[in-house]
Amino acid sequence: MKKQIFNPYMPSWEYVPDGEPHVFGDRVYVYGSHDIFNGWVFCLGDYICYSAPVDDLTDWRYEGVIYPKTSDPLNKDGKMNMFAPDVTQGPDGRYYLYYVLDMEDIVSVAVCDTPAGEYRFYGYVHHSDGTYYGRKVGANPQFDPGVMTEGDKTYLYTGFGRHRGHGAMATVLDKDMLTIIQEPKYIVPSISYDGTELSLEEYKSHEFFEASSIRKFNGKYYFIYSSDVCHELCYAVSDTPTENFKYGGILISNADVNIDTYKPADVKMRHSGNNHGSVEFINGEYYIFYHRQTNKTSYSRQGCAEKIIMNADGSFTQAEISSCGLNGGPLVGKGFYPAHIACYVFSGDYNPNHFPKITQDGKDGDEILGHVADITNGCTVGFKNFEFDGTTSEIKILIRGYGVGEFEVRTELGGEILATIPTRRANIWEEASSSINIPACVHSLVFTYKGVASTSIHGFELI
Repeated sequence: MKKQIFNPYMPSWEYVPDGEPHVFGDRVYVYGSHDIFNGWVFCLGDYICYSAPVDDLTDWRYEGVIYPKTSDPLNKDGKMNMFAPDVTQGPDGRYYLYYVLDMEDIVSVAVCDTPAGEYRFYGYVHHSDGTYYGRKVGANPQFDPGVMTEGDKTYLYTGFGRHRGHGAMATVLDKDMLTIIQEPKYIVPSISYDGTELSLEEYKSHEFFEASSIRKFNGKYYFIYSSDVCHELCYAVSDTPTENFKYGGILISNADVNIDTYKPADVKMRHSGNNHGSVEFINGEYYIFYHRQTNKTSYSRQGCAEKIIMNADGSFTQAEISSCGLNGGPLVGKGFYPAHIACYVFSGDYNPNHFPKITQDGKDGDEILGHVADITNGCTVGFKNFEFDGTTSEIKILIRGYGVGEFEVRTELGGEILATIPTRRANIWEEASSSINIPACVHSLVFTYKGVASTSIHGFELI
């Protein structure tokens, strides 16, 4: 069997949200903040990096810690966390990492000679008079910087929504990567925007909240952001980098809201929460990187990615969340698959408080494969997509818990029951199985629990 890749594309014990993918040379690098398992707040870890060859997105390599949070002179004691970063290659060929500390309102910058080496603190973004960006009287707090360099200019995008800011702002930095040479200008409004140059009506229900990111495709600038809806990433497009952005649409929802191909459009298919990511053009294809929530918390988020279609007019079609992500196609309908790659986990009443959770055993840093827990009567755990050849004859699951009942197995929500797998009480992972006949085609795999108490799934095997 060829090597395959799942969602999340990093190991199941790695928690790197806010992913900013960038192709540098022949590799794609993903920069993000760093949560921990069972974290009590966002972004408790140092910055780490993963990369992969542009022609093999199944082969991700851990690049290690690229920037400890104690590297910032304002954070030598490590009491502050580093929010979502971004990286750009400056006019001098070096790589510059922009970030904001969680208790500061200014933009910090670090530098490195290589995309994923050891970054060193470089300075703070400032106005020409030396005042830090974000510290002038009446300034909005800085948050989630996105950066892009063209020639000697670097475009910096920051901002916040709701009651902490009035929208996304664009400014221009000199070739020193720190000095502002064009003052900030609002480009996408938040719900609290009080100016007249931008149209709130144009962005209605998709106003800016956070997560500024910028890309340039086919001569146009795509500003990518998390909307006020929170679980969705949206985009706006302009012919210029600092003005005239027009709302484009939704790129992805980490709960598949607005997708109606396999369920009602307004139904959330797993725990939703904030979202942050971007689009990157890799080896001839567009991909959207985003994150999901795990462990029924907002503080243990994991990076995921999907292929996304750019239409002839430059617009994007909203991507569906999946288990196969960067695989380049469906997963093979044979072999063992871990349960943490489930792309939807929900309860029979669609009440988020009753949803199962994707989690792991042990503590943060323990390299223990994730699983799905808190599966109660009526809960569904779904995976997509798989390519079956019509020869699958048996399905096995690894289960644990006090649940007594059965799992109904289907290839689509509400479809025909193809197998029924009985469950029993066990405090260790135990195998249960059933014969099954899955028609040759590309299908999902859907497990619905009917029984008492709760159970967990570690994984399943197709034979």
